Amino acid sequence: MDDVKLDPVDRGLIHALQIDGRVPFARVADVLDVSENTIARRYRRLRSAGLVRVVGAVVGTRLGQIAWTVRLRCTPDAAAAIARALAARTDTFWVHVMSGGTEISCVVQAATDGEQDGLLLQKLSRTARVTSVTAHSMLQGFASPRGWAGLRYLSNEQSERLRPDIVVDVETPVTLTAEDEQLLDQLGRDGRASHKALSDTTGWSESRVKRRIEQLERLGVLSYELDIPSTVLGYQVEARLWMSVRPSGLVSVATELSSHPEVSFAAVTTGPTNLVAAVICRDSRDLYRYLTERIASLDEVHNVETAPVNRTIKRNGAILAA
Repeated sequence: MDDVKLDPVDRGLIHALQIDGRVPFARVADVLDVSENTIARRYRRLRSAGLVRVVGAVVGTRLGQIAWTVRLRCTPDAAAAIARALAARTDTFWVHVMSGGTEISCVVQAATDGEQDGLLLQKLSRTARVTSVTAHSMLQGFASPRGWAGLRYLSNEQSERLRPDIVVDVETPVTLTAEDEQLLDQLGRDGRASHKALSDTTGWSESRVKRRIEQLERLGVLSYELDIPSTVLGYQVEARLWMSVRPSGLVSVATELSSHPEVSFAAVTTGPTNLVAAVICRDSRDLYRYLTERIASLDEVHNVETAPVNRTIKRNGAILAA
């Protein structure tokens, strides 16, 4: 990864994929004023190097699912194995080993409270090397990796030319079929899979695949996330922040955090710490400045726990290579 150098075309392509994961390469080429073959070749290069992958993400709230932020404390010798076991589950995302190998953080998307209890209480709590487990429901998101400022490169005018023209309907109830599940599973592996490949998976015609993808996008069930290591963009330090915020100031603080370019994720949660955030910085000095200047200036924040990310086992999709 460190040997891959990004030029302006690469950066423009990466930003374009953040805006629309399935954007046609011809449209990107037109915006960047290069050939379609150049864009396709650059994408293949970045993807084969393990730097860029588009993931079709299911929006669990549209299906009645609950997202939980889970934090485990464990013995350092067990952290990697436990993190990889968590990452192997289909309902986990953003699995990190933190704090020098003494903590693990992840997001779990569960269909019911009982399903979540089964994961945490029946399995994790029985592991002798796990010393504590906390899980808190994420009530409202304020910032998402899909909007992280570190990926931005294009001008506002270029960005608008690439933005998909989709009006999302979040009112109509959604019921997925077994075939839908197959379609979404394949898009979760490769968000840019061709209609032909998806047709082979589902047994549908290519035109039906295209129509159903568009329907799921409009219903707000299917979105796309760009899976990319922040280090390739020059950001060397990640951290998770758990904050205790005065209830009367919770929404204003969360809104403020969502405007910070360092923040890639922020959500209001249940529990004694009621706001969680993911922060990405250039280096440790930038993280120090962010905590002592930006966060310290927010009077409604009573307490902050900071855990640096040592290793990412899983982001949006598949488990990363060891």
